[in-house]
Amino acid sequence: MSAGLDLHSHLEGRVRPATAAELARDLGAPEPPQGWAAALRLEEPGDLTAYLACVAASYPLFRDPDAVRRIAFEAVVDAAADGQAHLELRFGPATHVTDAHGLDDVIRAAADGAREGAEATGVPSGVVIAALRHHDADTNERVARAAARAAGTGVTGFDLAGDESRWPSHEPFAAAFAIAGAAGLGLTCHAAEAAGAAAVEEAVRVLGVQRIGHGAHLAEDPEALRRAADEGVVIEICPTSNVFTGAIGAVGEHPARVFLDAGIRVVLGDDNPVQTGSFLSAERAVLRDRLGFTEEELRRLDEDALAAAFLTPDERGRAAQHLRADR
Repeated sequence: MSAGLDLHSHLEGRVRPATAAELARDLGAPEPPQGWAAALRLEEPGDLTAYLACVAASYPLFRDPDAVRRIAFEAVVDAAADGQAHLELRFGPATHVTDAHGLDDVIRAAADGAREGAEATGVPSGVVIAALRHHDADTNERVARAAARAAGTGVTGFDLAGDESRWPSHEPFAAAFAIAGAAGLGLTCHAAEAAGAAAVEEAVRVLGVQRIGHGAHLAEDPEALRRAADEGVVIEICPTSNVFTGAIGAVGEHPARVFLDAGIRVVLGDDNPVQTGSFLSAERAVLRDRLGFTEEELRRLDEDALAAAFLTPDERGRAAQHLRADR
């Protein structure tokens, strides 16, 4: 059985611990006292700030483009091994810029690695560039222009990520999203993961996004749910991750069913699977075994994911073939 399309997964959260240890030696990065496997894995649920701090343990490994390329390649290989029909890899390149390697270098490395992984496995993949909430407007606009330059070379989308609990406003990022949208990139945004339901409507209105990452707190406001359904908003759900960020108390409490009942389309992602220990196939099992998704509802999720994915027509066809072959 196919694990489906993975439409919300972070490159920084897919670093193999063995690769981390090897790259750290090559790059002269210090090894964490407890080792890389423990440093990259969350021990227990907390809040979004603690979650992001764990993900950031991998950042020293991204300062060399060859390392970025390898990490992206291995991410696609791991997705194929997990039975995924498509992988969207999102990451924040501004975090990984050095004096020697600029935004274009870092983005090109991720796109090259993802493309090579797709060629090796047959699983379509694309890179979604993320602006970051804690960066200033000028930085994020430079990121958007770099993403726009890379459109059509494996870069397929633009995102806003980071600590929503500390930087909830979307207004500072409007110009960056306008640049990315004008280049034809698909637009998505993390929202209502740590903030309230109103964050979804603001992201749609201010940034022009078609998709929302997480959106867990949208379920708390019936009127906001109705408006999101009317707008055709697609929610990228990542149930296990939402437990670790404190957005929900347990996977059985995830509002995926609330979204479906409200007429909102949902698609699936595994967010930062090395940190949570839950790749897409396990997230799909959560939908089936813990949230009561029927086979028909899972097929509908796949169809909605095919429609919502940032894919070319040829890539969409290949992803559809993967789904059909594994049914």
